[in-house]
Amino acid sequence: MGTLAIDRSRTATTRNGVQLEFRAVTPEDEPLLEEFFDKVSDEDRRFRFLSAVGHVGHYLLEPMVTVDHFRTEGFLAFDRETGILAGFGMLACDKTMDSAEVAISVRSDYRGRGVGWAMLDLLADEADRRGAREVIAIEDRENHAAIELEREKGFTPRAMDGDPRLVVLAKSFR
Repeated sequence: MGTLAIDRSRTATTRNGVQLEFRAVTPEDEPLLEEFFDKVSDEDRRFRFLSAVGHVGHYLLEPMVTVDHFRTEGFLAFDRETGILAGFGMLACDKTMDSAEVAISVRSDYRGRGVGWAMLDLLADEADRRGAREVIAIEDRENHAAIELEREKGFTPRAMDGDPRLVVLAKSFR
């Protein structure tokens, strides 16, 4: 398995002017992510994990930080001005590398500032770069903000087989 980790110098400016610097997650980032998820709203944590989650500890964090940097990757988005971890995104490709699932969390005080948009662009670009034909996001139907963002980015909604409370949003590359 090769490594396709992100170039550590990748940056983006959000539509609201926040300058972000992205880097791949490492196991040493677990305490940083633990603190980050404490600054994500209760509702956003519920949407991210598709169940009520209070404090996000080692049990949930370990698979996020011990990734293979090929089929799975975690990306940290730092505010370049303050150094604050503003967002975190995961990319998980299936075994055949045909489809990639994305999941994004944004710190509460950075919501509405374009961080989610920038993270979704990064994750979709990385899925495409890895050769995925499709990128998907699985959302709670009540997560209107994420669904709208993904629709604006060219994702098409479809029902989630077997779970009427969820919706799959998909974007094809080829």
